Amino acid sequence: MIVDCVADLHGFYPELEGGDLRIVAGDLTARDTLDEHLEFIKWCAWQNYNRIIYIGGNHDNTCLREPANNKKIIYLYDSGTEFEGMKIWGSPWTKTFEGINPHCKAFTVDTEEELADKFSLIPHDVDILITHSPPWTILDTTIKGEQVGSTFLMGSLFYCFRPKLWVFGHVHEAYGKETF
Repeated sequence: MIVDCVADLHGFYPELEGGDLRIVAGDLTARDTLDEHLEFIKWCAWQNYNRIIYIGGNHDNTCLREPANNKKIIYLYDSGTEFEGMKIWGSPWTKTFEGINPHCKAFTVDTEEELADKFSLIPHDVDILITHSPPWTILDTTIKGEQVGSTFLMGSLFYCFRPKLWVFGHVHEAYGKETF
């Protein structure tokens, strides 16, 4: 099975080869306009994937108003779906931080406790987890050296769930992959 994963597109929609499943972990648009959101959905529709699953990020207020769901394109918002027998869950939440653009506060909360309330909805038997927030200490260090990931997610990774694949974004400087 070919699974391609990306996050933080911010309006850049590249030509992709295609495959079975495409996962987009938030920050779909650059300026959070309805036109940009519709452009993202149009881009998804033309991609050569059997299924595209996406969540919102802190740049995606439009996802709160205009989610798109059909057989090919699935929007997850603290919800799940299945694909090829795999349980998939998506959660868009992140914690605010000092200096956050006030126009980029979709799906944000102020405290780790509020994040824990949101993330406690994640099933323990999920195969693929999609979050916009990274777990604390895993690809979460900003250019200023701050770690902005969720401590609740980090603890849950070791004590509650062990997904086969976890896709997240949010911290542009900390891209990449890690294997456990």
